[in-house]
Amino acid sequence: MIDNPFRRVLPRAVGPLISLYKALGLTPNQVTLLGFLCALLASFATSRGWTASAIAIWWLGRLFDGTDGIYARVTGRVTDFGGYLDIVLDMASYSAMIIGFAVLKPELGIVWHLILLLYVLCITSALALGAIEERRRMGGRDDRSLRLAAGLAEGGETGIFYTLMLIMPSVLSQLAIAWVVVLSITVVSRTWLAAKISNG
Repeated sequence: MIDNPFRRVLPRAVGPLISLYKALGLTPNQVTLLGFLCALLASFATSRGWTASAIAIWWLGRLFDGTDGIYARVTGRVTDFGGYLDIVLDMASYSAMIIGFAVLKPELGIVWHLILLLYVLCITSALALGAIEERRRMGGRDDRSLRLAAGLAEGGETGIFYTLMLIMPSVLSQLAIAWVVVLSITVVSRTWLAAKISNG
């Protein structure tokens, strides 16, 4: 929901970081992998209860994730595989953090399992609805390599919920349940929209 407006602003703000990538000789896919590595480290920090480290490392990883595509476009290295790797590692990153939370709070096991199940449904519905929209030649909303349908729960909202769960452990269970509700609404709304478009 908040991702697309953010994508419009980010390219104008990360010039120095793009220049650093160039100076270091990184490829766009290596930047994507750095984002995933940060997610794994953030997951470990979460599992240990290292709140500040987990938050800092998570958002550093999201910065890498938000700039890999910009870097690819600036350097003329946009590839289908880059788009594929980006979305696969995004979902792996989101799921890795849930595993970290599950280690930290194993008593919420059923909630963590539900979130992982809903992640599968969220990305499947995003790709499937995106394919329907593309087939119907509906206008694209962004410049990502793969068309993903928008929803209530996207990358920005995911990071915000993770941050809230880390800084407010006293209400972590309530926040986790709220996240289940948000993910469920996302899946249901995409399913409704897919049916509407298909029958329209």
